[in-house]
Amino acid sequence: MSEKETIPADREIETEESPTLAVAVKSNFRGCLQVLEIAWIGTFQSWLLIVGGLLSGPLFDLGYNTAMIFVGSFVSVFGMMMLSLAKQYYAIFLSQGVCMGLGFGLLYVPGVALVSRSFQQKRAVALGVATSGAPAGGIVYTIMFNQLIDRLGFPWTVRAIAFVMFALFMTGAVLLLGPEIKTVKAESTQRRSLIDMRAFKDLPFWSFVFANFFLYLGYITPYYYIPTYAQTRLGSSRTMGSNVLMISQAASILGRVFLTIFAHYCGSMMAWIFCGILSGVLCITWISADTVARFILFGAFYGGISGALVPLPPSVFAHVCPDPKSIGTWLGMAQSLSSFATLLGPPIAGALASIGSHGSEDLNFLGIQLFSGTVMLFGAFQLFGLWYLLYTVRGKKGLF
Repeated sequence: MSEKETIPADREIETEESPTLAVAVKSNFRGCLQVLEIAWIGTFQSWLLIVGGLLSGPLFDLGYNTAMIFVGSFVSVFGMMMLSLAKQYYAIFLSQGVCMGLGFGLLYVPGVALVSRSFQQKRAVALGVATSGAPAGGIVYTIMFNQLIDRLGFPWTVRAIAFVMFALFMTGAVLLLGPEIKTVKAESTQRRSLIDMRAFKDLPFWSFVFANFFLYLGYITPYYYIPTYAQTRLGSSRTMGSNVLMISQAASILGRVFLTIFAHYCGSMMAWIFCGILSGVLCITWISADTVARFILFGAFYGGISGALVPLPPSVFAHVCPDPKSIGTWLGMAQSLSSFATLLGPPIAGALASIGSHGSEDLNFLGIQLFSGTVMLFGAFQLFGLWYLLYTVRGKKGLF
């Protein structure tokens, strides 16, 4: 069986960090694109979003946060506009996968680091509220596309989404940067490299990277297969599969807010460990979701619990980096190393799905469920090692 046959032709795909519009692209270019190729657009965009921290981290430490936010916003909107003109696969990959991925990469570290630096006592809560915009965008843009595609057609539907993105980016820039909309350089004139070699000799840094890698490896995979599972295993419509995904995203908004409030009172590390373990367990309990009602419950609980895995690591990382002036560089390095999980997770899941199957309608979801749950549990238990290192090496007491 070929690799292309592991995913149904009518599958809908979205990433956690941003809606990829893969479904929209597929609907408009059904005759020239293979679904596996579409999946690579989303995974490559997600990877660039995180690995872009190698560049945006040092630039943030140098004080170029204003420039990065405006350039990242422009590049992201430009990529979406170019998507409306694309008619071949390479153009779609360049506009959505590369251009938008680079734009999001310039926005990610400044957005997270500015919020993290501005809040000392309620950092986890602030990051939870800030990052809840990602699943909210997944819902808003999906509804926009479904409502406008028949009325405006694909090109103008994508352009309408781009205009909304531009308005939201500008609003976010004003709120993040305050009244002074200008490029501000850091007080220090010391040159900073993309890589700080001190991090490679730091045990807490590597513990953070490995734990986050395995959590990311399993975290993103269920979102790729929620619509497929609903259609092929439960026999529901494509609309129902998309609705379950949106329910999961809506629950993610609530989870990011309420679980980060829990982190404020019980500690970010405790909340991170709790969410990692429970998310892994939920992936394994996915095996018992043999009805639509049970599957909706799984999607809601998984989205609500796992969503907090995005804002909690940066709130803990403030304790990992020993030099506050280098937190942007270190965070960019750590997130970039962990980002390879977003490239490896879906292909591994696709390979496991093909074991014992005879076509796209007979995927082996057991392998996906066990893989996601096992690697997330492994990453969650590694967090106990990170906590021990922070306690012994950094002298941090409690669970932060």
